[in-house]
Amino acid sequence: MRLIYRKNSVLRRSRAMWGNTRVWRPRLVFWAGALAIGVISVAFAKLADLAQHLFHVVTGTEGWTTYLPLVIAPLGFVFCAYIATRFFPNSQGSGIPQAIAARHLTDEDDRFRLLSLKMVVGKILLTVIGLFSGASIGREGPTVQVGASLMLQAARWGGMAHARGLILAGSAAGIAAAFNTPLAGIVFAIEEMGKSYESRANGLVLTAVILSGLAAMGLVGNYTYFGESSAATTGFSDWLLVILCGIGGGTFGACFSAGALTASRRIRRWAASAPLLRMLQLAAICGLAVAVIGVVSGGMTFGTGYEQARGAVEGNALPWYYFLEKLLAGFLSMISGIPGGIFAPSLSVGAGFGSAVGQLIGSNIGLASILGMAGYFAGVVQAPMTAFVIILEMTGSQNSVIALMCTSMLGYGTARIISHEPLYHALSRVFIADAIRRKRAEIASTS
Repeated sequence: MRLIYRKNSVLRRSRAMWGNTRVWRPRLVFWAGALAIGVISVAFAKLADLAQHLFHVVTGTEGWTTYLPLVIAPLGFVFCAYIATRFFPNSQGSGIPQAIAARHLTDEDDRFRLLSLKMVVGKILLTVIGLFSGASIGREGPTVQVGASLMLQAARWGGMAHARGLILAGSAAGIAAAFNTPLAGIVFAIEEMGKSYESRANGLVLTAVILSGLAAMGLVGNYTYFGESSAATTGFSDWLLVILCGIGGGTFGACFSAGALTASRRIRRWAASAPLLRMLQLAAICGLAVAVIGVVSGGMTFGTGYEQARGAVEGNALPWYYFLEKLLAGFLSMISGIPGGIFAPSLSVGAGFGSAVGQLIGSNIGLASILGMAGYFAGVVQAPMTAFVIILEMTGSQNSVIALMCTSMLGYGTARIISHEPLYHALSRVFIADAIRRKRAEIASTS
């Protein structure tokens, strides 16, 4: 009798729990948010690819149209900078620093300024226009801000607590859906976004990654971002590649990161007296410079650099100077003040660097490009686990796992010697400082 009573009691509690909207409504909203991240990430990717295709169609490969970027790029950069400043503040740049800053902020209004549905629209729209203008930017970083915004909005609609964990989950889901790399999404959440990672966020991150990944796979299928690579480290020259790509890639990556941080600080001071006018001037100058580099390179440095990186991974050597041109184009696009990420351009720079090293020592170009991506990317973001896992998943290079690990660690160690500030976290402090100054000004005005 006692056993029957306990069983009936459990059944009553279970029915009461699932009949309570406060129990299932947050779950349904959370699941819907994760699925939405996958769907919107796929749509974002399609729009980004279309924008790049249209840019190349308009500019052509020969004749006078090849010089059209000298007009299109400056105008497009200025337009994006103006719209971002006037209508979508805090949409500039990658979007990852904004998501990191939102996790540290406790005020709901401060978070809303960085992550919102309005930000989703602005980020996608302006990144796509930037790609149509020939900017050397990517969509993967912006997808992190989009994912975090969608999940934070889901938290508001569902009445869910733990906003920090939900921002983390949305960011991880964005990376996973953007690259079709679920493991990299989880590692990115732990290593790059989290830093002080809460164990209770494990379930949120894993569930969001699974659902967004399923949504993306349902729309575009299961694919490897850069195709499949069977390259393996077999001889002395291959392990020499590990050393050269790790140290060399980490050096160039750290220089890019340190240069971007120094430039952003000086730009903020320079633009303080007339923010809109001076940012538009900067955007025009950077746009023109990116266009000149693109024309000189025969159009290779425009856009994300995906085609060039994939070709290198497949064993097609790039010009040895390509990585320098792409690095400079990416740097100018980043400091111009337009929305756009550095993930894909950084991978393209790394592939170009690896290709150059591979040609120099006569080694496997495909393997060299993969290792170059690992070393350079680890140097830029100073996140070796993310660099190793994301490149492993994007290339399917199961035969070079240990080499990828070693290269990523060498790139990270070299970068730490040159630059002690991880790029995204240093940039996130700007948004945190702005929120603190705004709060102090509000307190001073009411006192």
